[in-house]
Amino acid sequence: MLGNRLKNYLLLHLIVFIWGFTAILGALISIDATPLVWYRMSLAVLFILIYFIVKKKSFRLDAKGVFKFLFTGIIIALHWIFFFKAIKVSNVSVALVTMSTGAFFVSLLEPLFFKRRIQLLEIVLGLMVVLGLYIIFSFEAQYKLGIFYALISSALSALFSVLNGLFVKKYDANTISLYQLFFGALFITLYLLFTNGFSVSLFVLPKTDWLYLIILSSICTAYAFIVSVKVMKYLS
Repeated sequence: MLGNRLKNYLLLHLIVFIWGFTAILGALISIDATPLVWYRMSLAVLFILIYFIVKKKSFRLDAKGVFKFLFTGIIIALHWIFFFKAIKVSNVSVALVTMSTGAFFVSLLEPLFFKRRIQLLEIVLGLMVVLGLYIIFSFEAQYKLGIFYALISSALSALFSVLNGLFVKKYDANTISLYQLFFGALFITLYLLFTNGFSVSLFVLPKTDWLYLIILSSICTAYAFIVSVKVMKYLS
């Protein structure tokens, strides 16, 4: 049991390390946040679909699961859009440091969904992060918009992470990831259609953008997302 818990802690740290690169890739990719997330989620779905076909895994999902993953898929899409917006209007450091407030949001949300008491220590540690963030950026007025976007992203991240902690008790992590990313990509597709976001320029990207998008969608999304959901079965 201890060995299994240690394994999941190590996996969680690996995922955090990988996710750190998403910010760097987001800064390197030239397109705006919304189409960037559309590419990220769409390509990730393609990679997971290939995995399902190769492994001959079932695509079956009950009606309740469809509603749950539709809702959380939209939350995930919005989380990533605000995250990359934060990077585009400020920088990688601002976005990543602000995302550390997720611990505070989780300390408030998890007791509600898991029906347990609020842990005072978690609240105190979360508030220390918020205080630290205020101290770091109180003299950097030009980053306010980036901090605002990153705070929204952090809160959304905490919400879907807590929900996935519930979902993984009933559903397979691969299935959760596939359908959440699919519904997220579908949500952005509809948004781009209604806002005339699809144009020739959207599909004419520099070779470096395609390379970064493939890395972002495969390692930093398809793989990292599945593993992050899996560890939620064993860790809060």
